[in-house]
Amino acid sequence: MHFDIIIKNGVALLSHPEDPYSLVEETTDIGISQGYITKIGSLGKSSAKYIFDAKTLYVLPGLIDTQVHFREPGMEHKENIESGSRSALLGGITAFFDMPNTFPPTTTEEALNKKLKIAEQTSWCDFAFFAGASPENIHELSRLASNKHCCGVKIFMGSSTGSLLLHEEEKLDYVLKTISKKIAVHSEDENRLRERKHIVTSQPGKVHLHPVWRDPECALNSTKQIVELAQKHHKQIHILHITTEEEIQYLSQHKNTATVEVTPQHLTLMAPECYDKFGTLAQMNPPIREERHCKALWQGIQSGTVTMLGSDHAPHSLQEKQKTYPDSPAGMPGTQTMLTLMLNHVNEQKLSLKRLTELLAVNPHRYYSIEKQGLIKEGFKANITIVDLKKRRKITQEWLASKCGWSPFENKETTGWPLAVLLNGEWAMREDQIIGASKGKPMSFLP
Repeated sequence: MHFDIIIKNGVALLSHPEDPYSLVEETTDIGISQGYITKIGSLGKSSAKYIFDAKTLYVLPGLIDTQVHFREPGMEHKENIESGSRSALLGGITAFFDMPNTFPPTTTEEALNKKLKIAEQTSWCDFAFFAGASPENIHELSRLASNKHCCGVKIFMGSSTGSLLLHEEEKLDYVLKTISKKIAVHSEDENRLRERKHIVTSQPGKVHLHPVWRDPECALNSTKQIVELAQKHHKQIHILHITTEEEIQYLSQHKNTATVEVTPQHLTLMAPECYDKFGTLAQMNPPIREERHCKALWQGIQSGTVTMLGSDHAPHSLQEKQKTYPDSPAGMPGTQTMLTLMLNHVNEQKLSLKRLTELLAVNPHRYYSIEKQGLIKEGFKANITIVDLKKRRKITQEWLASKCGWSPFENKETTGWPLAVLLNGEWAMREDQIIGASKGKPMSFLP
């Protein structure tokens, strides 16, 4: 047989023949033709235009970042789809879901189509976009979400960056009743945020108060409310960037109703040390919290309560971040550093590579119903991330590609790095170099 590319001798994370969502590690060869995985097994006698020897390396399904804010249109000085996707690809990510809180927000067909057009011209990796829920568009939201390149509907129950906010119970109830696609939720109690904002406005400059203002009760109240509404309508929702021990305990009892996402930041940094060291650079919503919450997130990963990882890549310029708290904006870059941070945690034995692959590829495919993407399986798109689990180096500013130009993880030494990425059957990144022209494609979602 002849292939376009053969990846030989790598330890591949493959779908189990009898259960596609169960992974097996197997040293094998992978044959790729016309953008798809066409053969898995010993290919010793086969030929190819390009043979890549992956001995000592791990071959993963193309990893997917299910939560980024690439800021285009409207805030391109912070980031755009070109620079954000370049960051993702250099970090070993093959596809992203972009959030709707841009200017204008992604709340109309016109706005969604504009983003798709920009991405088709500039994105370095595959892409999909969330439709934003707002009080003004809830009656048109179902039609907007039906676009095959829309990954789901995003609800901001608590105010964050941008103007999108939907927290009235009657409107939330309507969205849950009428939307068939996945609903992803930023879960913070808006009324409690407003009641408690005086805590930070009365003491400007004290960023350590960020997790005091946006406290665990603020998160838990909102999460309970949206889970109860989802149960009422027999809907499975996805709750983003969970941060508290209380929510992990609650959501562990509601796995059939809510899938759960955490971020590398909340797994790696802790209060108060992160605010001592980074000040407002560590400010994000929901906040980075104390050690007990971090430990609970890890327990959620071990128990299966946590189903996905997203970077919540939310860049701002350094000038903006250095404003006096609470006038400083919340958010930090993260799509480029997510994989190496998590591989470092694999080397620290906090989770297995198999579990990491579930969180970044298998479960996004499974719970968002992504078509032919997220598994190493014959007939699936040849999106593949190859990693060197033993490579050790520092995260440097020279390597970082985000327009914002900073990361709280700069100069951190990590073990485990992305070495190469295949995108739609072609080499897209090898050893920190992007290869060829932009070739990301829109992702499609099964009904």
